[in-house]
Formats: sequence, C-alpha cells, structure tokens
Amino acid sequence: MTLLDQVEAALNTIRPYLETDGGNVSVDEITPDKIVKLKLLGSCGSCPMSIMTLKAGIEEAIKKAVPEITGVEAINLTDIDDPNAVLPENLR
Repeated sequence: MTLLDQVEAALNTIRPYLETDGGNVSVDEITPDKIVKLKLLGSCGSCPMSIMTLKAGIEEAIKKAVPEITGVEAINLTDIDDPNAVLPENLR
C-alpha cells in the first residue's frame, strides 16, 4: 500500500463527519519531507472552525494511521491569521 493509499484510508475514517457538514478534503500532494497538503472542499473551505478541524481532527487521524507523516497543511486555508478563527489553543 502506497503512502497516498494509507493517507486516503485515514481520511476515509473522518470523511463522513466532514460530509455531514457539507465539506470534504482532497490530497493535493505529499511532499518529500512527508507533509500532506490538502485542499479543503465545500463548507470546510470557508468555515471558521476549519483550522481546528484540520489540526485536531484531520492531522491527528492521518498521523495516527500513518506515523511517517510529519505534518498536514491546507493549501487553501488563508484565514490562519483571522482573529475570529477558532484555534485549538484558544478553546479555553
């Protein structure tokens, strides 16, 4: 099973939750240093919770299933500097 197949299998475990809210993700690339670059689709691309979903949900699922992966990034997530974005470290 290729690295991409393993990442896709991990994503398939959380896709039903993303789809419930009208979203999804697609793998854009896996870099040579084992960073998965994802594209957030549907409502995931514009949701203020998408950063938290990416870090606490998607990245955790991928790294648990595929320990070789060193990181996960969204290529179309531009609101990381948005003061209204919900980040895991701000949930207190």
